[in-house]
Amino acid sequence: MRKILIIGAGKSSSYLIKYLIDKSASENLEMTIGDVNLDNARALIGSNSQVKVIHLDIFNAESRSTAIKNTDIVVSMLPARFHIEAAKDCIAYKKHMVTASYVSDEMQALDEEATSNGLVFMNEIGVDPGIDHMSAMKVIDSIRDKGGKMILFESFTGGLVAPESDTNLWNYKFTWNPRNVVVAGQGGAAKFLQENQFKYIPYHRLFRRTEFLEVEGYGRFEAYANRDSLKYQHVYGLDQIKTLYRGTMRRVGFSRAWNVFVQLGMTDDSYTIDDSANMSYRDFVNAFLPYSPTDSVELKFRHALKIDQDDIVWDKFLELDIFNPTKMVALNKATPAQILQKILMDSWTLSDNDKDMIVMYHKFGYELNGQKHQIDSTMVALGEDQTYTAMSKTVGLPVAIATLAILNKKITTPGVQIPISKEVYTPILQELKSNGITFNEKEVPYLGYNPLNV
Repeated sequence: MRKILIIGAGKSSSYLIKYLIDKSASENLEMTIGDVNLDNARALIGSNSQVKVIHLDIFNAESRSTAIKNTDIVVSMLPARFHIEAAKDCIAYKKHMVTASYVSDEMQALDEEATSNGLVFMNEIGVDPGIDHMSAMKVIDSIRDKGGKMILFESFTGGLVAPESDTNLWNYKFTWNPRNVVVAGQGGAAKFLQENQFKYIPYHRLFRRTEFLEVEGYGRFEAYANRDSLKYQHVYGLDQIKTLYRGTMRRVGFSRAWNVFVQLGMTDDSYTIDDSANMSYRDFVNAFLPYSPTDSVELKFRHALKIDQDDIVWDKFLELDIFNPTKMVALNKATPAQILQKILMDSWTLSDNDKDMIVMYHKFGYELNGQKHQIDSTMVALGEDQTYTAMSKTVGLPVAIATLAILNKKITTPGVQIPISKEVYTPILQELKSNGITFNEKEVPYLGYNPLNV
């Protein structure tokens, strides 16, 4: 039996666990799921008695090392900052490891030991990062293989609500960590490359500099820039590229409305609001507006942001009920971002019947035989329900497929790595396609980079 230890049975683990259970007989697998909450794990395995569930606290060195010592490969679905605890044991006991998270400095520091021990430490093998790497490198490598030269690469991903569950004016609901949505884009200017020029978008302008995208069958989207579009420039072998831009997708109109919160300061997470526990939603909004002995909070809000009362943006804020004088914040010593998150969760939390959606869009511009060409590649994944979500599918399936590929020695190159080589992405993309995650690639007229949009 080949033994797999999965640490963490959260929302992104459902497809991962299901896939490996389905493969357990044919692949001769023995699975153990470790979590501090055993109910989470048991809910995902159902009545399957072949999967072992254990209590595993990542900070309990004895139970952690015992579990890792008795497995062949470790899959960590923990928050990114906790992977390193398991990774050190994987080095000590010579076990392969798979995570969906970005490679941290601490993880990268284990590369030499992992390589010398012949261990595969595969990271960034979820959706973004993960499927974005693999689907992009497949096309980039194919362009290079036929003698093409990359001149433009744009990549966008969005975790959104499925069309059938899109029931509010923002066309948005929380499909992943709400906090990450509220504080998105903070911590420095967005940086990208446009026609060989470095471009920067400071946070206070980020949501008014959007690019528009059309996905066949799903309509129009907008995208705002990620913090550092150049992070993977060298990794992808795009050192000579003229334009490189990565962004986050939303439905058109979201960013314009979200910018209001940014301009008022409601997304700030650097200080706490006095007496926040006793504030109403209306009090919270008013705290960011000028004093007036006569004007209402609504009037001050519209005046400060130059919003007409017949503007659809105004209706979006009314829908959130942010001017309600009786709804209470009820959070002690909360930051503006924490209060805003609570308010938004009233309206943007997925209901039991809601389904989510992952959308990905790549643009590849290249030169071949003196001519400029462009390939657009799109992928849409829809969730089934609140357990088998599109997010869990696009994160969990590539993790599961990579785990089997390592066990089956289809992936053998050792070291701390991400899925950008043909050895890795070819079998995984093929298996993802058989599970309904497919990319629609098509040649389109070369449009270049639209300077009017960004």
